[in-house]
Amino acid sequence: MAAVVRLHDLPSIRSARAVQGACLCGDVRYEVSGPLGPMSHCHCSMCRKHHGTPFATCVSVPLANFRWLAGHQSVVLYRSSAFGLRSFCGTCGSVTPILDTELGLALCPAGNLAGEVEAPSQAHVFVGSKADWHTITDTLPQHREF
Repeated sequence: MAAVVRLHDLPSIRSARAVQGACLCGDVRYEVSGPLGPMSHCHCSMCRKHHGTPFATCVSVPLANFRWLAGHQSVVLYRSSAFGLRSFCGTCGSVTPILDTELGLALCPAGNLAGEVEAPSQAHVFVGSKADWHTITDTLPQHREF
């Protein structure tokens, strides 16, 4: 059984430049700058449903290195569980960043980011509930839970 790993326990990756992210329609736009935290792939059933994919890939960024450029008023929040909060653009439905003030992090969907993101993949999390039809084929660490 793998040890529990938390995003804030993984090493930071420094990014020399800012990277911008946007939703599908472009109403919600934001910018992140270094240091970027780890990129992880979450296989929990809620992330799969929210993203419509076999897993959700996110990059964590210290809140001090995150800023909204436009459209933050268009972000809709949905409480998916006692512990889970989901966010999306109210216009196009694209997944948007979650700002976690308790952890001091912005959790940014990697698919929204444009250009090169200097945050290599670190791990697969919640593989204990991954989709039966999906096979993880890389050599990244796999954690049953978070």
